[in-house]
Amino acid sequence: MNENRLRQEICDVGASIHSRGLTHGATGNISARLDDGWLMTPTGSNLGNLDPDRMSRLDGNGAHIGGDKPTKENFLHLAVYGQRPGSGAIVHLHSTHSVAVSVLADLDPKDLLPPITAYYVMRVGKLPLVPFYAPGDAKLAQAVGETAEAHHAMLLANHGPVVAGTSLSAALDAAEELEETARLFLLLQGHRTRYLTKQQVAALRDAFPNKA
Repeated sequence: MNENRLRQEICDVGASIHSRGLTHGATGNISARLDDGWLMTPTGSNLGNLDPDRMSRLDGNGAHIGGDKPTKENFLHLAVYGQRPGSGAIVHLHSTHSVAVSVLADLDPKDLLPPITAYYVMRVGKLPLVPFYAPGDAKLAQAVGETAEAHHAMLLANHGPVVAGTSLSAALDAAEELEETARLFLLLQGHRTRYLTKQQVAALRDAFPNKA
């Protein structure tokens, strides 16, 4: 995909995310890999009102070389890309149900959500929790990078999901699947629940290996 089309796709995805309430105000950010760098949504931008001509352009070293100043969380994106050379895009949201899960106590920080549906297993897999760090803390980038080595999706504690994919559509699909599974998990609290078995999960992972 050429750069102009990718700029427009980021805007279209942002508008879709915003219109469906998966982000609000000036929260959330999106990035996509180019042959020689990255495109990122600008800092303080509303994903429902992005301008393709003002998209932030970063070079292969992560330096800002064009467009508006990049999201202040650009270091999170770069940390993930550094560990996942096959990832072509990243979606970071503050979506309500995912954030709610990120603040619940007594969940397994190595795998926060149970295998409720086949598509969660196929598109997300295991969901680790990244410990809380203040926005802009260099330790957050380090923690995200360490987590991204083995996982393409994660939840930042008291913050929200970071999801990478081979393409922008793949990253968005996985982020939406995560949010829907978080919503189902919260709805099922207090109810007797039948999750997928270990054997069913293993079969799905063998049949649909994640390449994000």
